[in-house]
Amino acid sequence: MKPTALILSSSLFFTLFTTSCASDNGNDPRESDSTVVTSTHDSVTNSDGSKALKPTGPKPGWAPGIDDEMLVVIEKLQSYGDKPTETLTAQEARKQHTPTDAVMDVMKEHNIPMPPSQVDTMGKDIPVSGGSIHARIYTPKSGDTSFPVIVYYHGGGWVFADLNVYDASAKALAEQTGAIVVSVHYRQGPEHKFPTAHNDAFAAYQWVVKNAASMKGNPKLLAVAGESAGGNLACNVSIMARDKGITLPLYQVLVYPVASNDMNSESYQKFAAAKPLNKPMMEWFAKNYLGEMTKAADPRISLVKANLKGLPPTTIIAAEIDPLTTEGKILSDKLKEAGVEVEYKLYSGVTHEFFGMATVLADAKDAQALASSKLKTAFKK
Repeated sequence: MKPTALILSSSLFFTLFTTSCASDNGNDPRESDSTVVTSTHDSVTNSDGSKALKPTGPKPGWAPGIDDEMLVVIEKLQSYGDKPTETLTAQEARKQHTPTDAVMDVMKEHNIPMPPSQVDTMGKDIPVSGGSIHARIYTPKSGDTSFPVIVYYHGGGWVFADLNVYDASAKALAEQTGAIVVSVHYRQGPEHKFPTAHNDAFAAYQWVVKNAASMKGNPKLLAVAGESAGGNLACNVSIMARDKGITLPLYQVLVYPVASNDMNSESYQKFAAAKPLNKPMMEWFAKNYLGEMTKAADPRISLVKANLKGLPPTTIIAAEIDPLTTEGKILSDKLKEAGVEVEYKLYSGVTHEFFGMATVLADAKDAQALASSKLKTAFKK
């Protein structure tokens, strides 16, 4: 598996958000005021209260305010000595380590146990135009027989990552909301260029609408969620559902979504050298999925240019140390201007990819709880 980044775009490139990734062969079984959340914890400890996570080195120049436990994960990721993504082919880069690998190794080194799973999983192939895509369905082990359903889209810049890399996020949403989560693995570039992933994402949502009942789901209680490139896909699914007149999600959770083609934004300039994301990687991802950089202006990539009226209530979760921070905030403002109810929260001291790291990051645990609370409330209305 490999570490990845986001994909941001600029006037010439595009803002594509990606994260660490591993390749998936498609056979995996397995109201609304903006808020800044500042960490009040010093560090995360083991379950017995021992061994706080402390980095071995100084704070990096690109993130002098990074939290200790976040830096521990970044240090572990860098310790693998992987080659810069932009120097590799997509196939080579997919074999490198991911932030998920780093979290798992940090847990092992600090004797942090993996919480027991509260969900059952099964794999499902979903037909799409020209082939099929794979999904993993997470079903709560206890609860109602007619569960709400969340369709979840992983990150990876539409080039990297798979269901395994984002397993923790999908599982957490299922466990904390008491809903079924259908985690979708879409076709990726450069083998399948834009808009293949976007079309696959919508096809998967349509499949869930038609088949929710067969998996003990309630087709009237649907939501979408996604991280990075997946956050962009989730919002696009809501837009397409609105435009095509099919069941609209009741809610959407967008975690540091790709939302603009401005690679000169404030956060992009400030965190151009951040980890696990940097400018050369952004350009590399853009080339691999978009092909032609002019396509970055498409409102399916640059969501801040899209028609956002009539979309479902939304929570946007942002990380401070992330080139995508500015566009996430702009998207929040644009949604509000369009009359959409929005909750926006910015977590300080953490980087892109933090959301799925609740076993070692207190902020990730808080962000997951926020997302789950909003989803549960939407399902009860």
